Amino acid sequence: MTLIQPPLMVTGGIHPARALRMMIRDLSSGSQGITEGGDLKVRATPTPGPGVRVGNGSAIIRGNVFGQGSYTQYNSGDHPVPIAPTGATGRSDLLCLRVEDPEYEGNRNPAADDIGYFHVIPGVSATTTTVPPGMTAIPLARITQPPNCQTITDAMITDLRRIANPRSEHRVCTIGGFGYAPIGDEVGVWQENWPSGARVSFDVPYWATQASVITSLHGLRVSGSVFIGFRQTIAGVIGNEAQMDTDSVSYVSRNDITMVDQFWWRPEQRGTTQTLTVQAGRYDHSKGSIDVNGNTTMVTTVNFTEGIY
Repeated sequence: MTLIQPPLMVTGGIHPARALRMMIRDLSSGSQGITEGGDLKVRATPTPGPGVRVGNGSAIIRGNVFGQGSYTQYNSGDHPVPIAPTGATGRSDLLCLRVEDPEYEGNRNPAADDIGYFHVIPGVSATTTTVPPGMTAIPLARITQPPNCQTITDAMITDLRRIANPRSEHRVCTIGGFGYAPIGDEVGVWQENWPSGARVSFDVPYWATQASVITSLHGLRVSGSVFIGFRQTIAGVIGNEAQMDTDSVSYVSRNDITMVDQFWWRPEQRGTTQTLTVQAGRYDHSKGSIDVNGNTTMVTTVNFTEGIY
């Protein structure tokens, strides 16, 4: 195979379909899968029966042969897909989105037949997650039915979708200094307003399904023996506890603490503004002191990522 001529886009040239498919491949970085996290979700039918439905969405399907390029396929509305009932033994079937281009496989007629279609591969292993070698297709779901089953429920559907090019976005929020404030003496109580002002707000992208959040307090002033926990909260969800446990010292020193959490966004939270706050509390009756002041800083990094839902 030589260079495909003419290159895209040359005025007056005649461009083969393969050239456009290779452009799709290049623009998608050679990846395949659904476009966004909610695309082509497989669910039971509204009235459960011997079939499933595939929802709205689009996907990129990479050709099985190099030089074939990649295809785009769109689905609008719920598409019903029949699944054969089981008999005396149970069965797992693989539902995929397949492209059968007669230039490379099969004998479908693009003028009369569906070239892209939902395809069921019956009797696969109960752990199957990929389509058979040599097939131009992406897996959407594995449906596992028990014996003598004619009604498919959502519990029988294993989601196998992958996003072709999941998005991510990195944010950094900083607070440069606090007013002087020592932590209170209460034990076993999370002080929700300490450090005072330790809060940041950020916009959640509409496509984000989760976020890795790291918050560090730098330059906490500590003296004596302290055993104190810190945690971050977002939208009512409380993160893991990070502990500071020091030996008794007679001088004031500076310490840092880092909180690390993974948060999952509910559908109603995507595309909204959320606020992160920090809480702290004493674990025991140690009388060491800890405070924040103008030399204490806070850095929060939020890494949003996109997943299926």
